[in-house]
Amino acid sequence: MGPDAGVSPAHVQTPLILALDVGTSSVRAVLYDGRARPVEGTMAQQAHQMYETVDGGVETGANQLLARVEACIDGALEQAGPLAERIAAVASDTFWHNVLGVSAGAAAVTPVYTWADTRAAAAAEALKADLDQAEMHARTGAVLHPSYLPAKLRWLQDAGPRAPLSRSTRSRVRRWLSFADWLGLRFFGECATSVSMASGSGLLNQLTCDWDAAVLKAIPLDRTQLPDLRDEPYRGLRPAYARRWPHLAQIPWFPAWGDGATSNIGAGCVTSSQVAMMVGTSGAMRVVRASRDLVIPPYLFCYRVDSRRAVIGGALSNGGNLIDWLRATLQVPENHEAMERAVADLEPDGHGLTILPFLAGERSPGWKPRARAVIAGLGLHNTPSEIVRAGYETVANRFALIHALLKETNPRIGPVVASGAALLHSPTWLQIMADALGAAVTASAVPEASSRGAALLALEALGAIRSVSAIPAPEGTVYRPRAANTTRYRAAAARQHALYQKLVASEDRPDVPGWDEQASRA
Repeated sequence: MGPDAGVSPAHVQTPLILALDVGTSSVRAVLYDGRARPVEGTMAQQAHQMYETVDGGVETGANQLLARVEACIDGALEQAGPLAERIAAVASDTFWHNVLGVSAGAAAVTPVYTWADTRAAAAAEALKADLDQAEMHARTGAVLHPSYLPAKLRWLQDAGPRAPLSRSTRSRVRRWLSFADWLGLRFFGECATSVSMASGSGLLNQLTCDWDAAVLKAIPLDRTQLPDLRDEPYRGLRPAYARRWPHLAQIPWFPAWGDGATSNIGAGCVTSSQVAMMVGTSGAMRVVRASRDLVIPPYLFCYRVDSRRAVIGGALSNGGNLIDWLRATLQVPENHEAMERAVADLEPDGHGLTILPFLAGERSPGWKPRARAVIAGLGLHNTPSEIVRAGYETVANRFALIHALLKETNPRIGPVVASGAALLHSPTWLQIMADALGAAVTASAVPEASSRGAALLALEALGAIRSVSAIPAPEGTVYRPRAANTTRYRAAAARQHALYQKLVASEDRPDVPGWDEQASRA
């Protein structure tokens, strides 16, 4: 957080919110004031890494992640100094689509399994015999895919010869919780989850905001093995934590919101006409809309901010991680500025390459977990910078498909607001995104969109602001599309789709409308 990114401690406006952001690569805690401005010098951050297995596992230790959360709260309170006494509430967001098994004594029995873990792919296929995919998606906003909990929980409860958990481990599990839910259990002794966190599980009926009975029956899973649904704040830390954080002991702690929802809110994209695009390790494009008369569109996910607002969009498993992999594998020099110049100097789609970017499988919009990356058209003339540029372009074209699908839900959607470190650190990629989308892309000037969104939601719930739209989000440079480049990228996208149909999609009817159809509608 730069020196001009927030407000000085001497000029804060109350109420103050301590925001906790638990992501897949780091944990952060930072103080926000009543105008949703980060307070200078109060951020504490701890990096962490996911453990990856050769069979597709992506997990992390629950106790290790808990220790990082505790350390970040310690650090933020220490840096806040006297301001800690003025904290009115704690807000948090955590990464969606994760699960761990918890014992009767609230101990973590399993690792935290993340959205990127693909080991439940066979279980997802098996569930297709028990659930109508279209009907399930229309209720839950999720598909049968290993990212979601229906497949993960069937896999984790398997008692066959290749069972992922031993019999003794399975017997100790009393509840299946997200990491956010487990934090609430550890800190307050209450087993609850927010509608927002539940909505990203694939277990929640988005239309009723209750656990989906048909999905639970198919797994099978009893609802007593799941947390209670609540959005009301916790109060009263357990004694050990009350002694550790006395200033936080009796104030409201809001159950965590999903980080995708808070990222939209924090970036200022709070209506169905405002599109948020985030590229970090992975990527997502989302809009927020009122959930009244909610109809979930095909091919897109639907989760929730809360009981009043839905989040609709698409997610990519391959964003900044694709570019990092290309740079490391091609041994590109570490000088970021030099690489940016080399990539920027190249002609759009001038390399002759067609890439399917599925290093970590596919999520939106085709949801093919076993899809793998392909680089087609390589020749002796191709350079590392050309391949990196092709990587930028292929991710942009995947976003263009999601953008076209979103426009079908609302033809009047406006400019796109971009966030995420991987994207914001590359003006070249931002311009490629604008050209591929055929829409203006505005770089967000919010240092931490997810934690700011959590702070805004807390301020709204406390009645300190009328709504999350009351405080506009700062914005940066606007990147406008260039028509000639958009035409080139549409042609490249058509090549990408043709390769996808040959190598990834089923041999019968394709799962997603063709690029030619979407390009004509965009």
